[in-house]
Formats: sequence, structure tokens, C-alpha cells
Amino acid sequence: MDQATEPPKHLDLTKDRGLTVHWRDGRISFYPVKYLRKMSPSADALQLREQMQANPLTVLPASAEGQDESLTATGVEMVGHYAVKITFSDGHDTGLYSWRYLREIDPNTPPDHE
Repeated sequence: MDQATEPPKHLDLTKDRGLTVHWRDGRISFYPVKYLRKMSPSADALQLREQMQANPLTVLPASAEGQDESLTATGVEMVGHYAVKITFSDGHDTGLYSWRYLREIDPNTPPDHE
């Protein structure tokens, strides 16, 4: 099992701030709530990101527009040994954040680091 797919040592969710992941290799990653919601790996969020990349004038759905300071994470649930599912205050709960995906989207790592 490589570092990108290895489960972390510890997860800490602060509902109004974000998710802190303590990886087994000593790295610590912090993902703000709004960032996690924006980067949700769910099919609808992925499609929206692709549309926005192709057309910066894409109209955001009402749920995406409402992502202000009141957005919180209302829960986190382990999915097997490979991912977590995060529930957000706007009702979104369909994205599974695999360990590999969390490593890829780590906001504190340059994009071509892995």
C-alpha cells in the first residue's frame, strides 16, 4: 500500500473550520470546510467544476451560491478503509473523499508534488 492510499493516523473535524488529517508519513493536511465542499468528488460537483473551467460565466446552482461563512460540516463518516463521507450544512453528502483524493487536493501542497 502506498502513502496515497494508506489510511491516515488521525482525522479531526472542526465543523465550522475544516478537516485536519494526520498522515502516517508525518504530514499534516488541513482542508477548510468551504474548500472541501467546492472540491467534492461527487458527480454533480465534478460536472460543475468542469463547466466552470470551460466557461467562467457558468451560472452556479442555488446551493453553490449559498456557500458563505455559514457553511459547516455537520458530520464525517468512515467508508471502509479507503475514504470518508462528509455531510455539509447545505445538505450535500454524496462525495466520497478517498485518501488518494485528499492527498491530491491538499491545499498546502504544490499541484505536481506527488
